[in-house]
Amino acid sequence: MITRLQARLLRMAQRLGLRRDWYLIILAAFIGTVTAFGAIGFSWLIENAAHGFGSLTERQWWQWWMLPAMPMAGALVTGLLAFFVLPESRGHGVPEVMNALFRHGGKIKPRVGIVKAITSAATIGSGGSAGAEGPIVQIGSAIGSGIAQALRISREQTGVLLGCGAAAGIASVFNAPIAGVFFVLEILLRDFSLRTFTPIVVSSVFSTAVTQAVLGRNEAIFAHEVQQYLFTLPELPAYLVMGLICGFIAVGFIRMLYATEDFFERIRLHPIIKPVVGALLLGVLGIAFLSVVNSEEYHEDLPAFFGNGYQTVTALIEPASYPTAPVTPEVTSGIEIPANALPIGLMLLLSLVLLKGVATCLTLGSGGSGGVFAPSLFLGAATGASFGVALESIGLIPAEGSPAAYALVGMAAVVAGTTHAPLTAILIVFEITRDVYVLLPIMLAAVMSTLTAQVLLRDSIYTLKLRRRGLLLGTAADMTILRRITADQVPIVPHVAVHPEDPIMKVLDLYERYKVADFVVTDHDGKYAGMLTADDLRTALLASEAIPLLLVEELVRTDLPTIAPDESLDRVLDKFSKHDVSSLAMVREASSDGATKVLGLLTRGRLMSRYQQALSEH
Repeated sequence: MITRLQARLLRMAQRLGLRRDWYLIILAAFIGTVTAFGAIGFSWLIENAAHGFGSLTERQWWQWWMLPAMPMAGALVTGLLAFFVLPESRGHGVPEVMNALFRHGGKIKPRVGIVKAITSAATIGSGGSAGAEGPIVQIGSAIGSGIAQALRISREQTGVLLGCGAAAGIASVFNAPIAGVFFVLEILLRDFSLRTFTPIVVSSVFSTAVTQAVLGRNEAIFAHEVQQYLFTLPELPAYLVMGLICGFIAVGFIRMLYATEDFFERIRLHPIIKPVVGALLLGVLGIAFLSVVNSEEYHEDLPAFFGNGYQTVTALIEPASYPTAPVTPEVTSGIEIPANALPIGLMLLLSLVLLKGVATCLTLGSGGSGGVFAPSLFLGAATGASFGVALESIGLIPAEGSPAAYALVGMAAVVAGTTHAPLTAILIVFEITRDVYVLLPIMLAAVMSTLTAQVLLRDSIYTLKLRRRGLLLGTAADMTILRRITADQVPIVPHVAVHPEDPIMKVLDLYERYKVADFVVTDHDGKYAGMLTADDLRTALLASEAIPLLLVEELVRTDLPTIAPDESLDRVLDKFSKHDVSSLAMVREASSDGATKVLGLLTRGRLMSRYQQALSEH
């Protein structure tokens, strides 16, 4: 009975394309369940840390000059744990996961999840400008990797289970199962095959279902009053321009973040003190903001750019947050303000764009712990809102429109620009807001922002750190790149031809003279007959007494394929993988009788160099 059931399950798995990996589905469900509880615990830590620090502002003795104390306390906790326990807990987490995936076979230390949860909760809860996305990816990946290591899963499958944990973490924290799947496939694994896709979907679904069951709710993070907004053709240029602007904002944020990291790496301070200094500067920035901002427009005790900024983002995408009445002429300090003057709200929004970027750089660049996803959402919402308010002030928004729609679109656009992952950006903004009415402009602006960001900076906010460490990642389009390049685009090596009746002693003399390892064997008409490889020569040298008697025809290999000049590199690479040789002959058909002309040798090393060049250009 059990044998029959196993056979049926195996046949079903083979039909799904999983072959012998069907058990990954069961492990994926288990990882999704475990990660859901881990994500719930992590969210609980952040909420309680934020509540604890936030309650201080309600005390009678609270003053603005104490504002730096909160983030400094959280930064001290982060600095101590990062220095004494886990250096990987610094920063935004995702590059560390990618580094472990591509350099260490997906192996992550089990304690990463616990330490990352504590340091991130301390950073975000105390007011540090960061988000939960990077930490939960690292926490979920640690769970998936830990289970794979405990079961001694193969290296390839360990990467899949790591991805299951990451997708489950995103799905649980953001209540966004689809975005969790695409985040892993598009950013982490860069693999959309069915074998990878299936277990990751299962893990994401289980994590979301468990989270909803435990918490007893199924709500969008940025729930707001859905406005039945209709995307019209005249707005097309506006969203294209906004996508372009968001691409510039994204690149500026990335460059500023890494410049801040470089600055803190250069200064001579103890690693524990660096995040504290960053928190101090953040607090000073907060004091300056509260002392300058108009109290009639801003009623909060803490600056909007502190913490993850979810409350501010929710307000920016709410249509009710924007007054629709036109600005009337008035006289202030003897200066007449025309009716179409930009409202003071625009200046506040523009300042939030700049201050949120600086605050995040100070928090994470100095060694704080947290993600860059929530700051990107904030930057996008503030940028989009600024753009929408500016358009509204000059009458370029339809009567039924609102700057809130532009804020919502801006969220996806900046996320797409920072991550170079438009699919993930579109889906996650849709899932965390559940607003279907602006889906078309979201798609348009996200793609435009991604293209702009890629032109300005070839790396995303995640891959730039890996490139600086010497790790150049491939993409899901690697095979497409190989198919675009033909063999004649790779520099070939001039060949040295020998004939079947030549003695091996002659070949050895040619080897000493030309320093070549592989020889092309041709007949006297120049027709290709085979290859004499270095491995074959080394084998012959083991019987040195027989060398004077050996001829080339006794060692020639006729089983090796040749390469045509117009052959794509994916096929050439497949030939090298099937035949363990360092070079193959490139030939061209010379006549109708099948005679071939040898053009030279294409080596494996030169092929890989050309591929690496194309990958870098791509």
